[in-house]
Amino acid sequence: MTAKKTIVVQQIRSAARRPEVQTATLKGLGLNKMHRTRELEDTPSVRGMVNSISHLVKIVEERG
Repeated sequence: MTAKKTIVVQQIRSAARRPEVQTATLKGLGLNKMHRTRELEDTPSVRGMVNSISHLVKIVEERG
């Protein structure tokens, strides 16, 4: 049984005065307030979402 790879993402900037699509991407990742962290499955779709708002979030840790 293989363990799923995960990444820990933290919001480092506010979504205020950002385009609606960026705010929606943050909500899709489960982030909506400053300094929140989420552990997400490392899939191409999640990586794409993180890359599209890379100025608002940072990857804290990669597991697995």
